[in-house]
Amino acid sequence: MKRFTDDELVTLLNDTESDRAERKQSFQGDTPKKARQAVCAFANDLPNYNEPGILFIGAKDNGEPSDLEVTDQLLLTLADMKTDGNILPLPVLSVEKRNLKGVEMAVVTVMPSDMPPVKYDGRIWIRTGPRRAVANEQEERILNEKRRYKNLPFDLYPVPSAKISDLSQLIFETEFLPSAFAVDVLEENGRSYKERLASCKMIVSPDDPTPTILGLLSIGKSPQDFIPGSVIQFLRIDGLELADPVIDEEEIGGAVVEMLRRTEEKLKAHNRSSVDITSGSTHEFDSPYPLSAIQQILYNAVFHRTYERTNAPIRVYWFNDRIEITSPGGPYGNVTPENFGQPGVTDYRNPNIGDVLKTFGYIQAFGRGIAVAKSELKKNGNPDLQFEVNQSTVLCVIRRKP
Repeated sequence: MKRFTDDELVTLLNDTESDRAERKQSFQGDTPKKARQAVCAFANDLPNYNEPGILFIGAKDNGEPSDLEVTDQLLLTLADMKTDGNILPLPVLSVEKRNLKGVEMAVVTVMPSDMPPVKYDGRIWIRTGPRRAVANEQEERILNEKRRYKNLPFDLYPVPSAKISDLSQLIFETEFLPSAFAVDVLEENGRSYKERLASCKMIVSPDDPTPTILGLLSIGKSPQDFIPGSVIQFLRIDGLELADPVIDEEEIGGAVVEMLRRTEEKLKAHNRSSVDITSGSTHEFDSPYPLSAIQQILYNAVFHRTYERTNAPIRVYWFNDRIEITSPGGPYGNVTPENFGQPGVTDYRNPNIGDVLKTFGYIQAFGRGIAVAKSELKKNGNPDLQFEVNQSTVLCVIRRKP
């Protein structure tokens, strides 16, 4: 990521006509909302500058300092805009404390996205000159055409053998769109079905309606016809070893939401709770596993697995003393076997699949699934998570409550 010199930042700070800079006196009131709109607009880069946009916190509209105290907490709050899941796809940004014009300011540098359009709060924000607004139909088409296909992640690759008829229009229009866009945006929507699919990255473009990997996995009628490994293999084993008797098994397919719903039904059916009605004045329920912890690990497996060049399924093997969840594909990007699971160490092999999981409500924020699972296990009295990580798989072991 480009790091601007102090002189370059001061030049942008003073240029009040520039559409590559925005200034905020503080981070109070409605500023967090407007700051996210600005980040979204810079990421969309409608004028196609191919240069970062800068958000100054601690500057007046005329570029003069507002003498804001730049604390570590403020910097952490600004950095949270990247992963709190409100801006999708996740923006690439950095947050710094810089000394400009003799005072401290917080500087947020936002890179143009390779995967526009970027949305905040269900709206596509753009900036041209002093105007920051929701994109109209023509501006949205321009953003769709800006995608840099040579640099796209695998989940946006087209599947030449698939057709638009392999996508479920019913799921797209009745489930996905109402969750992805604000009500007023949908009410004013005059876009065609193909234009809406392209905007959501489910097809290549309105002129080339070839479904993408994302489209097939999100709203495909039968994704496994094109991505055979995109299934969850569930086994309930009556014993401690893989060779022991199997009392329940199913290979669960369908689009990702259907897979997760059906797998969660299995998890709930086998996670039998006991009820204590004698120890106190209220009934106490005791579960061998906190369901929320298993769900977080399962969602992570679907989100972070590799779908490229493998037919291996996600495996959920439930033994009498533990649950093992295996995800094909080892760590990705900044994550290594050595730092896997450490707080703050994240990267995203399938960022757009993550967006879909967030849209459907399976992910509330990014990079926190393991931490949430560990917390829920601790509260329930279970041992801590165990991981076995190599370059081809990630195995998570969840041990039963003693």
